[in-house]
Amino acid sequence: MNSVLIGAGMALPRKCLKNDELPKELGTSDEWIVQRTGIKQRYIAEEETTSSLATIAARQAINHAGLSPNDIDLIVLATATGDYTFPATAVVVQKELGITNGAAFDVNAVCSGFIYALDIADSYIKLGKSKCALVIGAETFSRIVNWSDRSTCVLFGDGAGAVVLQARNNYGLGIQSCRIYSDGTYTDHLITTGGISTTQTVGYVTMQGREVFKFAVEKFVSAFEELLNYHKMSINDIDLVIPHQANVRIIKKFAEIAKIPEEKILINIDKYANTSAASIPLALNEVKNKFGSIGNTALLSMGSGFTWGYALIRL
Repeated sequence: MNSVLIGAGMALPRKCLKNDELPKELGTSDEWIVQRTGIKQRYIAEEETTSSLATIAARQAINHAGLSPNDIDLIVLATATGDYTFPATAVVVQKELGITNGAAFDVNAVCSGFIYALDIADSYIKLGKSKCALVIGAETFSRIVNWSDRSTCVLFGDGAGAVVLQARNNYGLGIQSCRIYSDGTYTDHLITTGGISTTQTVGYVTMQGREVFKFAVEKFVSAFEELLNYHKMSINDIDLVIPHQANVRIIKKFAEIAKIPEEKILINIDKYANTSAASIPLALNEVKNKFGSIGNTALLSMGSGFTWGYALIRL
């Protein structure tokens, strides 16, 4: 049995904040941000919540797959910015979709969250524990950034992306492999200043930018090489690469080292900024009308923890 990606959906907040609309007190500019990150704008949640964005994306994905919510028996939602401490945001989405069967739970691997969630859902399907899974990446990161710190606040945006995985006896399509990793040695390199059990507050994102940049490039390259070696492939066998959209300079440095042609890499950070666990499913939505004809697609992630991973999907 194989996990085949048959539908995708997305949701963005109403408010779009362009670089030149950022607070003047930040002492930054559109040119400065674009040059260093590739970001031109980001969407900022006001009335929206992580669950409301996730629910819209989920409905779109289910509709795109030609299914109904009752067909879903598993929801795995990747987020670091859930609605509540508990219950899980996934069960809020489950409620909004009117689903009362199966299981729903959250996964927190920050920017690697979607790959982690995808790996879990794929395993459930291949073990026969699920027939149709909804995998969501949803974040409202704007609520945990310090809007007076230009080193972090300009980087992040809000949004949600979702995909539907269905169990099928079709080994020509679907998830061919998925691997996830972490190294807690680097816990303090990308972290929030607060937490329920430490300060009883949410806190703000803090980041050691140079170290994160270096590690991200290194792990994108090593994960991509591992993917090629595992499947006995070369870059010529890969039709599309979708990396986590953290920084355009990270993506371009990775592509340079891995010798990946520019036309094979999907980059949309200019439109959405870094949406953490939502970035890869948002990117998948850009090509969802080509599902079934894209070919070998490599997904790569790296996030706080540090966490990282990859997936090879025949789309």
